[in-house]
Amino acid sequence: MYDEAGFVEALRQGDEAAFAALFDRYHTALVRTALIYVSHPSAADEVAQETWLAVFKGVGRFEGRSSLKTWIFSILVNRAKTYAQREGRYVPLDWDDANSDEPTVAPSRFAPDEHTGAPRHWINPPGSWESIPEDRLLSRELRGCIQQAINALPANQRLVITLRDVEGLSSDEVCNILAVSETNQRVLLHRARARVRQAVENYLSE
Repeated sequence: MYDEAGFVEALRQGDEAAFAALFDRYHTALVRTALIYVSHPSAADEVAQETWLAVFKGVGRFEGRSSLKTWIFSILVNRAKTYAQREGRYVPLDWDDANSDEPTVAPSRFAPDEHTGAPRHWINPPGSWESIPEDRLLSRELRGCIQQAINALPANQRLVITLRDVEGLSSDEVCNILAVSETNQRVLLHRARARVRQAVENYLSE
């Protein structure tokens, strides 16, 4: 198994096994991310293929200022934007969610301030899942529910939660890939997680 420095050096040497291992590790994630920008799976796969070609051609110029993974995803996002522009469907994403008035949680889940003496007091707090059977929490149907909830998010929230919670990138990596501030990344992720959690609560209460 290659570490990052080993991957970079092997790629620079034209090591096909290293490239195949890197492809196996990230290709599905790249396609999944590209789908947020482009209209159909075949387009997402084409964007991912363009990304791998750019990685192969450009690895000699990779300076290590970011992780290899961050560099690859940054290329993917730029390629996806370009492809979406060619399709005539690219709309620049609004990252300035920190100043949005959109509530993270439905106001109906809180009691009016004048009724409690405590601002924003829960009347319908998030439920505990401790009593839910494990096989239901791990079911394919629930995973489908989660993916459906992610797909229904605004594109900016969908992109952040996909990179953070599905692909496992760090906060710093996501900020670098998307050129978004830490504050806005955190707000977008919080709002996305709240919506997905609400969808899961609705599913589990059925």
